[in-house]
Amino acid sequence: MLSPSSAATVRATLPAVGAAIGEITERFYARLFAAHPELLRNLFNRGNQASGAQKQALAGSIAAFATMLLEHPDRRPDAMLGRIAHKHASLGIAPEQYEVVHEHLFAAIVEVLGDAVTPEVAAAWDEVYWLMARTLIGLESGLYAESGGGTREWEVVERVPETADVVTLRLRPVDGGPVSGFRAGQYVSVGVDLPDGAHQIRQYSISGAPGAGLRQISVKRIEGEVSAFLHAHAGVGDRLTLSEPYGDLVLDGDDARPLLLASAGIGVTPMVAMLASLAADGHTGPVTVVHGDRSPADHALRADHEQYAGKLADSACHFFYERDAADGARTGLVDLAGIPVPSGTRAYLCGPLPFMRAVRAQLIEKGVAPADIHYEVFGPDLWLAS
Repeated sequence: MLSPSSAATVRATLPAVGAAIGEITERFYARLFAAHPELLRNLFNRGNQASGAQKQALAGSIAAFATMLLEHPDRRPDAMLGRIAHKHASLGIAPEQYEVVHEHLFAAIVEVLGDAVTPEVAAAWDEVYWLMARTLIGLESGLYAESGGGTREWEVVERVPETADVVTLRLRPVDGGPVSGFRAGQYVSVGVDLPDGAHQIRQYSISGAPGAGLRQISVKRIEGEVSAFLHAHAGVGDRLTLSEPYGDLVLDGDDARPLLLASAGIGVTPMVAMLASLAADGHTGPVTVVHGDRSPADHALRADHEQYAGKLADSACHFFYERDAADGARTGLVDLAGIPVPSGTRAYLCGPLPFMRAVRAQLIEKGVAPADIHYEVFGPDLWLAS
C-alpha cells in the first residue's frame, strides 16, 4: 500500500510521531478553528472539542491507520475506515474539506516536530494521509450515491416520554415526500439551531421499526448541548434537520447463525430496531438479548425490547439492573458468565465504551471470533485511541 521508501520512513518515525500525536492534534484543531471558526460552530461537536475526546479519537485513528499500513501492507483499509466514512457522510463531509485538513494538520506536524520533519519524512507522512483521505473520499462517495445524500427538514409529530431521562421523537418530512428505507441499527445526523446561533449536529440511532413512514429517534438527557436541548425543548410542530440514514452496525441477513444483541443505557436504541426488523422478517435463528441499566425505570424502550424479542421463534432475554431488579432480571452489571453463547455467534454491541470492552472480552473468552463482534460508538470512536 505504502511505497517502500515511505514505509521505511514511516516505520522509523512512527514512535516519534506517535509520542507527539496528542500535541499535534491539539495544534491542528487550534489552527483549523482559527482559520475556519464556522466549522466549530456548525460542524464539529463543541462538547467533544472541549473535553478533548475528538482530539484523542483523531490521534488514535491516524496512529492505528499508519500501523495497519506497516503491519498489513496487503490489506485494504476500507473495513477499518468504514465507521468513520459513515459518520462523515452523515455530516455531509465533502472531498475539498480534506485539503483544508491536510493544510492545517501538516502545519501542526511541522510546528511540533520542527527540524525532524525532513522532506523525506514530510513526503512519507503525506502519503499516509492521502491514502487515508482518498479511501475515505471513495467510501463516502459510494455512501452518498446509495443514499442520495443531503439533508431534509423534518417536523416533530409526536413526543413520547420513555423514562425520566429519555424521550422518543417521531418525525415526518416537511416536504411531504417519501421516507427512504434504512437498515436496522443505522442512525441519522440531527441538526439543531441552538440559542447562541450555532448549528450543532449529533447522531441518533433510528429506534423505530424499518419500513415505517416516520423517522423515530430516542434522545437521552445528558450533559451535551444538542441532547439536552432536544430533551428539554423539542415538541410537536418543531422542525429539525435530518440526514439520510448511515452506519455500519447492521444485520447481515444470515438467518443460520446465532445472534447476540448486547446493549447498555441508551445503547438500546439500535438493538430495538434490530429486534423489530428480525420479528418483521420472521427470523427463526437463535437470538440472545442482553441489556444493562441502572434500574427497570431507567430502561428506555423496555416494553418494545421485550415485545419484539418475544415475537421471535427462538430468543432469550437477560436484563441486568444495578438496583430494583424485578423477577426474571439480575442485579448488577452485565455479566455473560452464566449466559450460553452458541458456537458461531455474531454479536452486536452498543453502549458505553467500558461496557462494550468488557462484553467483547467475555465473548472472545467464550469462543466468539473478534471479526464477528460489531459495535457502535455514540460520539468519538475512542476504541482506536486506547
